[in-house]
Amino acid sequence: MRAMDGLPPEAFLAVYPDPMRRIAERLRGVVRRAVPDATERVRVGWRVIGYDVPTAPRRTRLFAFVWPEPEHVHIGFQHGTLMDDPLGILEGHGVTKQVRWVTFRPGDPIDEPVLRSLLLEAVRVAGLSRSERVAIALDRDEDR
Repeated sequence: MRAMDGLPPEAFLAVYPDPMRRIAERLRGVVRRAVPDATERVRVGWRVIGYDVPTAPRRTRLFAFVWPEPEHVHIGFQHGTLMDDPLGILEGHGVTKQVRWVTFRPGDPIDEPVLRSLLLEAVRVAGLSRSERVAIALDRDEDR
């Protein structure tokens, strides 16, 4: 995993309570192990640690993020509405039009194999063309 120059994730996480920082660090590790070619970058304006994957020569696309908050930490997926979610664990339905996430609080188990599956699905969706993403969205709208 390659980190981009800018605010280091450790410095970004330093302002959060210890339990949230520990959860965020564990989630960072899950992303690193699942998608080792991802680029990690703090997106200060969004207050997240974002992960991009190469999609074409000299092009990358955001596929996931770790989003700490004072009471919990989310691992999120930029195009989560387009992802297959066989366990039905993605949150955000009725809240956002595109993004989905899983929330962790202190003491919650982090099921790495489940998150790995979601991360690999997020990478797959990130690699789709815009027209492919639109087609999936339209198909899902028809199914509702």
